[in-house]
Amino acid sequence: MKPITAILIDDEFTALKGLQQKVEKLFPNITVLQTFQKPEDAIDQLEREPPDILFLDIEMPRMSGFDLLAALNQVNFQVIFVTAYNEYALKALKESAIGYVLKPVDTAELLAAVYNAVAVIEQNQTNESNTKLIEVLTETISKTNKLIIPTGKGLSFIPYHEVMHLEGYEGYTKFHLANEQEIVSSYNLGKFEKSLPPSFFKCHKSHIINVEKVSSFENEGYLVLEKKHRVPISKTNRKVFLELFK
Repeated sequence: MKPITAILIDDEFTALKGLQQKVEKLFPNITVLQTFQKPEDAIDQLEREPPDILFLDIEMPRMSGFDLLAALNQVNFQVIFVTAYNEYALKALKESAIGYVLKPVDTAELLAAVYNAVAVIEQNQTNESNTKLIEVLTETISKTNKLIIPTGKGLSFIPYHEVMHLEGYEGYTKFHLANEQEIVSSYNLGKFEKSLPPSFFKCHKSHIINVEKVSSFENEGYLVLEKKHRVPISKTNRKVFLELFK
C-alpha cells in the first residue's frame, strides 16, 4: 500500500480517538493529518489540504456528515462514513457501495472499507466512486441550492445562482459560470437536465441557460446573458421561452 493521508471527523471524543488508534495500528502507511470533533472546523483544512481518505461520522450536532460534504467546493478524496444508526443513510450507503463502517468499529469492516478505498485511489477510479457518492448526496445538496458537478479531480459544488449556462458537446458538459470561469464534466447534458431547478431552461439541444441571467432576446435566434454571452435558442423553444415572461 502506498503512503496515504487521512482526516477523521467525529463529534464524540472517545469514538474519534478509538478510530484513530485503530487506523494507525492497522495501517502504518496511513498518516492521520488531523482529527476534528466539530465538522465545521474541518472545512478549511479539507479545502486547503484534502486527504486521500476522509473518515466521516454522519450523525453530528449542528452539521451532519452529509452537510459537511455539501459545504465543500470539491470532494476529491475517498469518503468512509462511520455511523451508529441513521437508517436512511445506512440504506443509501448499502445500495451505493460507498465505504462505511458501523459503530462500534469492527476491525474486519474497517479493513474492508479502507482496502476498497485504497484500491480506488491506486486505480485512479475517483470519478466512478464519486458518481455513487452523488446519488447519496443529491437530496442533501439540493437543499443547499448547489449543483453537483463531477470533474476530473472529484466533485464541485456550485451554487445555482453562479451558473450562467450549460453547454453540451461531444458527450461532455461545459459549465459557464458568472465569474467567467468554466468547469468541464465528463457527464453529458442530459445527466444534469433532470436535476436542475425550474429557473433553468433548455433553449437548444446543446444549451441550458439560467433564466435569471438572461439580458435580452435577439430575433435572429439568440439569448444574450450577462457578460454578453450569446446562446442560440431553437425555433421550437422561442415561443415557450417568451411565455415565461408573460
